[in-house]
Amino acid sequence: MLRLTEIILPLSTSQDDIDDTLRTAACARLGIAPEALRSLTIFRRSYDARKRSAITLTYSIDIDVADEAAVLKRMAGVRTVMPTPPLEYQYVGHAPADLPEGSRPVVIGFGPCGLFIALILAQMGFKPLILERGRVVRERTKDTWGLWRKHELQPESNVQFGEGGAGTFSDGKLSTQVKDPKHYGRKVLQEFVAADAPPEILYVSKPHIGTFRLVKMIEQMRAQIESLGGEFRFESRVDDIEIDDGQVRGVRLAGGEFIASRHVALAVGHSARDTFRMLHARGVFIEPKPFSLGFRIEHPQSLIDRARFGPSAGHPVLGAADYKLVHHAANGRSVYSFCMCPGGTVVAAASEPGGVVTNGMSQYSRNERNANAGIVVGIQPKDYPGIDASPLAGIDFQRHWEARAYELGGRDYCAPAQLVGDFLDGRPSTALGSVTPSYKPGIKLTDLSTSLPDYAIAAIREALPAFERQIKGFAMRDAVLTGVETRTSSPLRITRRDDFQSMNTNGLFPAGEGAGYAGGIMSAAIDGMKVAEAVALHILGTGPITGGNRRGESDDY
Repeated sequence: MLRLTEIILPLSTSQDDIDDTLRTAACARLGIAPEALRSLTIFRRSYDARKRSAITLTYSIDIDVADEAAVLKRMAGVRTVMPTPPLEYQYVGHAPADLPEGSRPVVIGFGPCGLFIALILAQMGFKPLILERGRVVRERTKDTWGLWRKHELQPESNVQFGEGGAGTFSDGKLSTQVKDPKHYGRKVLQEFVAADAPPEILYVSKPHIGTFRLVKMIEQMRAQIESLGGEFRFESRVDDIEIDDGQVRGVRLAGGEFIASRHVALAVGHSARDTFRMLHARGVFIEPKPFSLGFRIEHPQSLIDRARFGPSAGHPVLGAADYKLVHHAANGRSVYSFCMCPGGTVVAAASEPGGVVTNGMSQYSRNERNANAGIVVGIQPKDYPGIDASPLAGIDFQRHWEARAYELGGRDYCAPAQLVGDFLDGRPSTALGSVTPSYKPGIKLTDLSTSLPDYAIAAIREALPAFERQIKGFAMRDAVLTGVETRTSSPLRITRRDDFQSMNTNGLFPAGEGAGYAGGIMSAAIDGMKVAEAVALHILGTGPITGGNRRGESDDY
């Protein structure tokens, strides 16, 4: 197979006969007859909107041609023609028929990271036991709607906890900034498509799925893991871990049951605060790390579409427009857009009573009226009160501002909100303008100036007019800010060695967002695959995988 890159076509190119168009372009580039091109597959499609009046589509394709060697020799030195790199996932090993006693791996948590730890281990024959504190995804969905519609929070079943993890109630973005030379991301996308995700996620440059599609996919992937010998225990919170002389011996559930295992993968997500405290109490090495906090901002999606795509706004290939913004404020703080959700909604994402937390979510169609994104400010461990006394101080810092938002919102899980114009002018909002906020169970208009640290408020007030210079209308006075966004990432890292085990606890494999090694669905899934490989190699005794001590990276929000 050959890969051809940088095939540039106008946005007006018909998608109905795109295969024929690409075939013609491929034959012209290679100088071959049409009958010599035996098959063609689109590998990647992106768009270039830098010139809004002339947006183009850029394709990379994989083709099978007659006499490939001769074509390659003739095209030597042409950088846009190359052999297709191998993309097939290679398993690091397979479980023997007679696994030693106590070798069955335990996976704690079933978000995107835990899902791929469990899936890869199951596909290698290790029959993992998966412990998830929350409920199965369909029941969890009902509980989540209970908060959104009835102001009733279930602490063990919500946007953060339950089958599918926080990624289930999100935009379902699958792009990432993680370096991926082994093409783990391709395996993730293939597994999603096999579980009924839209096939186009395999080739579009900014793939996404959306919440409702994710629910069905998670159920199908759970069924696959079960068919391979995996076992699930939902509503099974791990309250303790037994460590003997630096080696994990097993875990204890909230009901008192002890489960023996010398291989425990920890994929608990960024909101498992009680688990973090338990691990710290047991002496597992933990260190603080930065995170970000801020607000959600909502604009009419049509405004963002026009600003990004000009006269091509609304084109079906482009879909709802997104954005990515960064501003370095005069006080030294970085302000940036986070988890931008085109055509989505702002959702209640609390997991603890007495706190308000916001997040963004969309469906696959991305056809809701508003665009929303987090506008967040970078926070350093030195900002956490009490950091000298405990590496967990970031948790208390998050909780403080979530409780403040709860107070400002009226103590019923409504969120405090303010119009951008009033926020910039320093006065409370008393009435909505042209933008109707999407947050459920509802908002309370107020003054947000006391909902975050003063330095964060100052940085955001400086950033919004700066963002206006990049996207016309971004600082529109009727745009709505909804507080607060605190769960951008974990405020701590459960640090691991190069072999993916905890720095000081053998057999414990910290993974994903909760351990500080990922920042979104795709990066969490990739980290989960690497951890699954490390667990398998450790069980088999065939040598460690390396790279576990690299700092986690975030998805491309």
